[in-house]
Amino acid sequence: MSIYLRRSFYLFILFLSPFILSSCHSRKAAMRGQPGEVVNPSPDIASKYSGIMGVDRGDIQNGRLYAFIDQWMGTPYKFGGLDKDGVDCSGLTFLLEQQVYGITIPRMTSKQITVIKRKYEDELKEGDLVFFDFDGKQFSHVGVYLQNGYVVHASSRRGVIIVKLRDPSLYKYFSRAGSIENVPTSMN
Repeated sequence: MSIYLRRSFYLFILFLSPFILSSCHSRKAAMRGQPGEVVNPSPDIASKYSGIMGVDRGDIQNGRLYAFIDQWMGTPYKFGGLDKDGVDCSGLTFLLEQQVYGITIPRMTSKQITVIKRKYEDELKEGDLVFFDFDGKQFSHVGVYLQNGYVVHASSRRGVIIVKLRDPSLYKYFSRAGSIENVPTSMN
């Protein structure tokens, strides 16, 4: 190979490699605004989550909520965990309510149940808590209601995921749901 061809090849690789490497990197959505503030979602976030939940793009309105979910999606389950190395169900709920809505709720599921005003399933709104009774233990698992029957939660097998509340493997354990209302002032 001539020196000219070799040099051209190296220059080609040198200039092309940043594009190749950057295309392999998936970017997580940045959370804009302040906790409690509803900001418009980025178009890619709106498209992604409207597709997952089967709603119109315009129905994805809380960009802060869906950016939070996007950052945590796929994080493995870890009992007692509270970071990207692993999070449990009540930890995810605790962080979501705090970082998205600006509400500080108790850290443990058994205490989170005490701060809700109970609702029927068809009354649920985005941000409401949903509780499940796994392994015969009352209120042993929690998730956050999104819309169109979908919930985000930290699954012990699959990590942070979005699933249908009425998914048969989950719904048979559904026990209670409601909106956060009774947060003690010492928690805020």
